[in-house]
Amino acid sequence: MKIKVLIVDDSALIRSVMSEIISSQPDMEVVGVAPDPLVARELIKQTNPDVLTLDVEMPKMDGLDFLEKLMRLRPMPVVMVSSLTERGSEITMRALELGAVDFVTKPKISIQSGMREYTDLISDKIRAASKARIKPRTVSADKAAGALPALRNPLTSSEKLIIIGASTGGTEAIREFLMQMPSDCPGILIAQHMPEGFTTSFARRLDTLCKISVREAAGDERVLPGHAYIAPGHSHLLLARSGANYITRIEQTDPVNRHRPSVDVLFRSAAQAAGKNAVGVILTGMGKDGAAGMLEMKTAGAYNFAQDEASCVVFGMPREAIAMGGTHEVGALSALPGMVLGYLATHGSRALRV
Repeated sequence: MKIKVLIVDDSALIRSVMSEIISSQPDMEVVGVAPDPLVARELIKQTNPDVLTLDVEMPKMDGLDFLEKLMRLRPMPVVMVSSLTERGSEITMRALELGAVDFVTKPKISIQSGMREYTDLISDKIRAASKARIKPRTVSADKAAGALPALRNPLTSSEKLIIIGASTGGTEAIREFLMQMPSDCPGILIAQHMPEGFTTSFARRLDTLCKISVREAAGDERVLPGHAYIAPGHSHLLLARSGANYITRIEQTDPVNRHRPSVDVLFRSAAQAAGKNAVGVILTGMGKDGAAGMLEMKTAGAYNFAQDEASCVVFGMPREAIAMGGTHEVGALSALPGMVLGYLATHGSRALRV
């Protein structure tokens, strides 16, 4: 059975190119196109699509307003189509908070040729979205996060580090995880599959919500307790040692598993630089990026956690890591921060020299 896709975009060119891309896939079909949310609302009733692609900035009704109503009244998988601008990235981050599964970006130069180059990426994201677990949203993401119980970690600075990898659905999973981290938690490094420009908005948003400091990694900075460093969308993030300290490294080498940043690259660097002092966490995501690297972390002495299937938007990456034997414990997203902090509280190491 083919994946039924409804395209919602005010640009006739984007509607045409997206239709061509989706129709070229043997397992997909376009069941409708809409220039605005009002037309889309009627087409949803008529066609009952499996996945909706939605422009973030639309006439007649704001894309975010439409998404919020949709996820409350008729939850379904939505892939946002975003512009490569600061405003576009901020709107996209909010769309992911409201329940969108993932997003793709419009190309900077030639829209038509650029979108066609994205055929594999767009198709993969639609396939992942069609399998995503979508839950009705009864309260805002911010309110739900604020209701989470506060956890205290008795550790202060230590050689322990938390290394996180995620993809589809990962922005919200990372937000929920980091919001439960106390201000004195170990340093955290994160690889989330996300394009250049969006990681800056992502880090800025998290920094306003969390007790810890969250920033986009710049490279060659000391990894400090109570700080999280997110891989920039244009580069791999690696962990390295400089004397007694851990530091970040940024590299624009080739994509790994079709991704840059790649979770495998970060996990492998953690295995080499931190060994048993690393705690790995693999969250929701499409594909297998991170599975091999997590096994290397385990072999090097790290202790690893994976998000369980029931709480994942897409169970691909955790499933592969578990199947490969790289994990020690599996838990629901809501439980993982407590599991990680509980492990750290009983396996802390001597303080780093400063």
